[in-house]
Amino acid sequence: MTTSPAIVDVADVSKRFVLHQDKSLKERIVAFARSREHQQDFWALRDIDLSIETGSTVGLVGHNGSGKSTLLKIIGGIIQPTSGTVRRRGRLAALLELGAGFHPDLTGRENVYLNAAILGLTRAETDKYFDAIVDFSGIESFIDTQVKFYSSGMYVRLAFAVSVHVDPDLLLVDEVLAVGDEPFQRKCLAKIADFQREGRTIVFVSHSSDQVGQLCDRVVVLDHGQMVHDGSAADGIKALRSTFEAAHSSPARTTGADGALTSGARIDDVRVTSTSTDLSGDYLPGGDLLVEIDYTIGSVPSGWIAGIDIETPVGQGVYRINTDGLGIELPTSPGNYSLTITLGGNALGAGSYQVHASLVTPQGRDIDRRQPAASFSVSTEPGAVGVVHFRASADLHAT
Repeated sequence: MTTSPAIVDVADVSKRFVLHQDKSLKERIVAFARSREHQQDFWALRDIDLSIETGSTVGLVGHNGSGKSTLLKIIGGIIQPTSGTVRRRGRLAALLELGAGFHPDLTGRENVYLNAAILGLTRAETDKYFDAIVDFSGIESFIDTQVKFYSSGMYVRLAFAVSVHVDPDLLLVDEVLAVGDEPFQRKCLAKIADFQREGRTIVFVSHSSDQVGQLCDRVVVLDHGQMVHDGSAADGIKALRSTFEAAHSSPARTTGADGALTSGARIDDVRVTSTSTDLSGDYLPGGDLLVEIDYTIGSVPSGWIAGIDIETPVGQGVYRINTDGLGIELPTSPGNYSLTITLGGNALGAGSYQVHASLVTPQGRDIDRRQPAASFSVSTEPGAVGVVHFRASADLHAT
């Protein structure tokens, strides 16, 4: 089995920033003699080893402050690591910060040539691509306007258009795509799909599980500057959610010395069954899905809510419902309970699905959460693809 050569090799990379605790310039001057007492080292990255193969699409994900954007900037050569090395080959195009590489007093036209030159294009090459760049950006009417008058969306449109037309071997994209409107986002995603078919390498930061699952063949999860996962998109999204749960664990549930629940509520078990299955145990469209949640109450506020989410293994949302939307008021007395949510007429397409269960306060604060809590598979006729199922038929006749 042969593997593609690495286009990026990150070896033992760490990045330290120095945080100044002084609030003003005056405080810094007064405290100059003991300035170290007012400094704190912050390690944004610790001991990162990462090799990215040519032609792959890698997502960098993690909670805010996890170090993903810092790693992307180090890969792009925007900032240097405190220790470790980064080796990269091929032409790079990077869209890392809103307006990066643009001069506010220059027009859009002038900035296209400036930005293209920074990315390695000659004047003749930029002339060749200019019309395509402007057409892709969709801001023809403003191309001779100074970019300091551009909206954030216009910045992103023009910057992305330049980045994808400089014929890059490696494209780095940060979360700035979220600034664009929906039609432009679709255009960007279509261009990324073209790059994938052409065998180009893409590394991007995103908070969208749907985008990560749709585009990435590999996901790297960062947590407090360290890599906690490097593998498939489905497993990466699970690892990402684990870091979220650890960071947002709720103190609203407590137990006594004997282990009995004294406050809050706890999900004990979640089961999914169907009224229609095939011989292998897969669920069939048309039957009812029953989601049973066993839980224990210690002490909960009036109006608290239980809910479920159904997603694909790569985090694409399929369906969400809760007891508030169903008009069900949950009991508040301590004890053990079982809630059954019936989803009539299963219309899911063939594939695997995960069920997440949650118990929350009326204000939306987590009491308990299971992600995933259960899973199941749906089987349909051969050739049917998608997250929804239709009773498809066809009629062919001569004309």
